[in-house]
Amino acid sequence: QVQVVESGGGLVQDGGFLRLSCTASGYIGGISAVGWYRQASDKQRELVARITNSSNIDYADSVDYADSVKGRFTISRANAWKTVYLQMNSLKPDDTAVYYCNFATTHGNAWGQGTQVTVSS
Repeated sequence: QVQVVESGGGLVQDGGFLRLSCTASGYIGGISAVGWYRQASDKQRELVARITNSSNIDYADSVDYADSVKGRFTISRANAWKTVYLQMNSLKPDDTAVYYCNFATTHGNAWGQGTQVTVSS
């Protein structure tokens, strides 16, 4: 079973920054992709950023971002793939949400409990 834990959320002012971390442990198996999602009050969960394992040392991992965060957020990973980061710059009040991390593994999808990000105006 895979356990996923997010951290790094908090309260920040408009224009500020935060760095979220997501760590997986347990019987993980192969990791195909890791995504950061968010869910604001009364809204559906949406994909914010995703990093996909190229599985080939000759090719870089691919990254995708929601249009609303392009140029402001950066997803990255540690070498062992068990920790993934989301650097969030130029935060806006619209970024306020609970942020979740998802590991897509050979044993299925694993979600964390989420970390709250609140951006005050």
